Amino acid sequence: MNLNPLLQALDLQEDAVWNLADDLRTQIDTLQAQLIEAELRLEHLAITRTTFTGLANRIPAQSADPSGSLELPEHPDYPRIVAVCNDATGPLRARDICQALDFGLLPKHIERTRAKMKRLVTLRNPHRDRARNLQQEALTKSGTDINSRTAH
Repeated sequence: MNLNPLLQALDLQEDAVWNLADDLRTQIDTLQAQLIEAELRLEHLAITRTTFTGLANRIPAQSADPSGSLELPEHPDYPRIVAVCNDATGPLRARDICQALDFGLLPKHIERTRAKMKRLVTLRNPHRDRARNLQQEALTKSGTDINSRTAH
């Protein structure tokens, strides 16, 4: 009986299983690295959650209606502007909101939308304008104009 063909077939199968084992080891190494990254991300998210909940206890309650949402002015554009902002994945400019709401992109429409956005911010944080006025007064006394400073 000639065992060579049988031994060659076994060698081929053994090589294939060794290659499979090497591929699986490589996949395991990759998955372990991904698992370490995911666990680190989870740890960072837990720290962020702890920080936010700790800060939330320090923030005074907003004046809101009983449903918990901010009381908006009567004009129908305000809820639409808030909806666009809530759906946004990044920062928005007044021009972006005009485009999303199919307003014209004329300067008068953009400025009107900018004023409405400012009104929403003022409703959310009524002390913002007071703080800006105090800052303006302090800078005026020191001889610096807030509007003449350049952004870095």
